[in-house]
Amino acid sequence: MGDDDTPDGLLTGATRRSFLNATAATASIGSVAVAGCLGRAGTEGSIVMTGDTDFADIMHADEGPSVQEALWDAGLDEDITVEVRAGVDDSVQRMQSAQSTLQAGRSPPDIIMMDSGWTVPFILREQATQLDDHLSSDVVDRVESTYLDATLETARHPETDDLHALPLFVDFGMMLYRRDLLEEAGFDGEEWETEPPDWQTFAETVAEARDEADVEHGFTTQAASYEGLSCCTFNEAMTTWGGSYFGGRDALFTAGDREVTVEDEPVVDAIRMMRAFIAGGDDPYAHDDFPQISPTTIVQWSEGESLGPFEGGDAVAHRNWPFAIAETGADEAFGEDLGVTPMPHQVSPDDAPHQGAGGPASALGGWHLTLNPYTENVDEAAQVLEAFTDEAVMLTIFEIQGYLPPTLELVEEADPDEIGPIARYTDQIQIAGEHAIPRPVTDLWPEQSGVIAREVHGAYRGEKSPEDAMADLAERLRRSEAAVEDLEGGADGGDDGGEADGD
Repeated sequence: MGDDDTPDGLLTGATRRSFLNATAATASIGSVAVAGCLGRAGTEGSIVMTGDTDFADIMHADEGPSVQEALWDAGLDEDITVEVRAGVDDSVQRMQSAQSTLQAGRSPPDIIMMDSGWTVPFILREQATQLDDHLSSDVVDRVESTYLDATLETARHPETDDLHALPLFVDFGMMLYRRDLLEEAGFDGEEWETEPPDWQTFAETVAEARDEADVEHGFTTQAASYEGLSCCTFNEAMTTWGGSYFGGRDALFTAGDREVTVEDEPVVDAIRMMRAFIAGGDDPYAHDDFPQISPTTIVQWSEGESLGPFEGGDAVAHRNWPFAIAETGADEAFGEDLGVTPMPHQVSPDDAPHQGAGGPASALGGWHLTLNPYTENVDEAAQVLEAFTDEAVMLTIFEIQGYLPPTLELVEEADPDEIGPIARYTDQIQIAGEHAIPRPVTDLWPEQSGVIAREVHGAYRGEKSPEDAMADLAERLRRSEAAVEDLEGGADGGDDGGEADGD
């Protein structure tokens, strides 16, 4: 994948193996759907909604339960049918399609499914309708009081806190490990389940279990230079050390006057730890408290490539999204020998230098629903959105597709026979949700994400020292933040507005 690609686990919120088996032909068909279908009127009586292929499949299932039936059961007028127009799986291409649609003022679609990682810029550009004006107060109160706080942060206007998107499902980074291999090496295979270890304990335990079992790798993860590095795996590593891109959680969604903190010691130490995982503690750029536990090839891996060795029995531990639990926790795979823990961490939230950092931070993924400001079917589309907040609808989506509901307490209520292996790990899912960390998404994020990925990737590869890489990154981030301040000054009539416009 390239620098601008989004991690596979987030592309569709995938929880099935289909994300790994997508073909070029499917992508081509999806591109036609985006370009050719979204501008045409839907079937009479239908509300047109964009979505991924998997969601389109479960909206009107040929056999068994369907999301459409659940929406009707939740009180949606039975004259209203939801028509899902599936586009390409790639999140960046779907974002570009949404931009094109909204900039042109087109409708349908009436409802647009947006990655939680890029919803805020649409809200700031007034391209996502304020929902408080169209949903009943009871529904808004229920969403505000029961939905996961971290996902609601990415669904609100960062300046007014008004709700502009409705979380549909959520996703979190999780640490999978071979419980049986830990036990064979003399460790308690269940100890990490709800008490995730610190990174040093994790690394030393994994190294010993790898050597005892004579498997090829200790720990596999995603470290290619792509969106998944900046938004997710490095965001997790940095945050679990107490670090932050911009001084803490309060600065995630407002660009321009943020403090750039990537040169801070926790951020540098997180990179040094990862360099040790790749090259060993004797490497000049590595943290000497950590052993080598990862193959050098992780710097080429996104979700699919990194899962293969673990799934094949060649690794002790693996970081991925919850779909990987379904893949590796089935009886025909590792079954109950699969252990799952929230992310390891090196400092507690109380000891972290930045607000909202520290502890077992998991990168937040998932998708939202937004109301197209140009829809001619506002009332009907609002009815659909309200129906999606029904608990039975969320459970239906979870049970037939595996998408985690934004009300995480429902995970405990799902039928274990329907949700499969993930039923064994609901406590870990809850902890990950409580410590979910969004990426710092503003209009600057597409540029900043690429720069972050390149600099972190260079440090992981040993091309630069962690200190030099973060110094270079800090300079680039400060320039981009300053440009926003200059533009805002120009908009307010400041002296340098013309100069900023010319930059």
